[in-house]
Amino acid sequence: MDTIVSVTGGKIRGNTENAVSTFLGIPYAAAPVGPARFELPRPVPEWDGVRDALTYGATCVQSQYPAPIHALIGSDGLPGDEYLNLNVWTPEVGGSGLPVMVWIHGGAFTRGSNARTMYDGSTFARDGVVVVSINYRLGISGFAAVPGAPLNRGLHDQIFALRWVRDNIAAFGGDPDNVTVFGESAGGMSVVDLLTAAPARGLFRRAIVQSGNGSAVAAADDAVKIAENLARTMGIEPTVAAFGELGPDRLRTAQDAVALELITNPDPNRWGRTIIDNGLGLLSFFPVIDGELIEDRPVDVLDRSTGHAVPLLIGWTAEEFRFFTFPTGIAATLTDETLGPVLSRYGVDPAVVQVYAEQRPQATPADLFAAVITDVVFRDDSMRIAAANAAADEPTYVYEFGWRSGVPDLGACHVLEIPFVFDKLSEAHPLTGPNPPQPLADEIHRAWIGFATNGDPGWAPFGTERQVRMFDFPSSATVPDPHAAELLALRESGSRLRRG
Repeated sequence: MDTIVSVTGGKIRGNTENAVSTFLGIPYAAAPVGPARFELPRPVPEWDGVRDALTYGATCVQSQYPAPIHALIGSDGLPGDEYLNLNVWTPEVGGSGLPVMVWIHGGAFTRGSNARTMYDGSTFARDGVVVVSINYRLGISGFAAVPGAPLNRGLHDQIFALRWVRDNIAAFGGDPDNVTVFGESAGGMSVVDLLTAAPARGLFRRAIVQSGNGSAVAAADDAVKIAENLARTMGIEPTVAAFGELGPDRLRTAQDAVALELITNPDPNRWGRTIIDNGLGLLSFFPVIDGELIEDRPVDVLDRSTGHAVPLLIGWTAEEFRFFTFPTGIAATLTDETLGPVLSRYGVDPAVVQVYAEQRPQATPADLFAAVITDVVFRDDSMRIAAANAAADEPTYVYEFGWRSGVPDLGACHVLEIPFVFDKLSEAHPLTGPNPPQPLADEIHRAWIGFATNGDPGWAPFGTERQVRMFDFPSSATVPDPHAAELLALRESGSRLRRG
């Protein structure tokens, strides 16, 4: 059944089926093409009549993931200019007061979109929540420090989308004063950035950070180095006008070339120290300390100031880095002899491996590498952010997702919790294996709804005992400060890679 709603820009037509109304590809800002690709987002032009919102919208220019990752989670890429768009799922158009969740996708700030079936918000709408999923500018378009262009355009897009939610969500039955922003990986990092960004203040009530950190920001001077290197490689001037003339194919090729160079030649003299340290060589175009949205590394801002705290749910998967270690073939290169030098490249004192090995007597060098770097990139910052938020007297809940995939070698890897959160296990069998446990999805999905509705996911808050919910199957448990010895050893060794 067709359902029509009026929003900023005009009227849109969605589809209602099984008591859920779906609106896809709604533009929340003007199409950022040509020089406008490197400007701040602008209001969407009004349209005449009723615009169909029945299919997913375009995505920012990007390449497919490398084959091993593509096989697990697929890739994104729908052509078109109007890629600043969002989707809405609601159980009650014309209703009022429903909790709202706004999803920010991951993809290392260079890939991803809101068009993944795994991010389908109909399961949340089925259970009484209005869900919005947004696209934002990625890669060169969103984060390249092009001289003369505003920095962090992708984050400005996210804030612009949150303003659209504030102004329009009541038309879908949502409560603009009960918005929870949530995201995973680069999306989780974005949520942490938004916590400290002054222009985002008041646009959401609660936050959920899945597999993020508060350290993935670059110094502006280092980000400019990448843009200037990029311009030289492409034979153009490092100006907004020159970059604005680049078409999608050239942008895509340039993004891929920079990412490859960073991996093969992670020279801080070429790229800048914060690009290598804070991006780990995995991120090429990502948020920049600009003095406006980002004044410093967000984890440090949250450490020293209580003014940014909100009710927070934050966590990680127990074996995040297996996602980047085993499918890619890195695991095969790790031996007792190579492990130390590889960890040193990541800024880690190899001596900490002994503490991890004592807890994992059967672990291979690849297992140990993945465990250590999981803590460096995800667990350490998440625990620091949780501690700072709890110290500010805001409700704080922490989780670890520990269920291991049925796909060999993946373990409890990065991305694995998403289909459980969205209760979309049927869309994720290449990642989960053929028999993921539905009761665990029921538990996690219910927890996210509880937090978004009333601030309580159903387990003890972090508090002084540092309580963490350990999600697993056949049973989950809440325990105090898991893996404390390993994290302490990492910190005391001076290994913490992005410590300021």
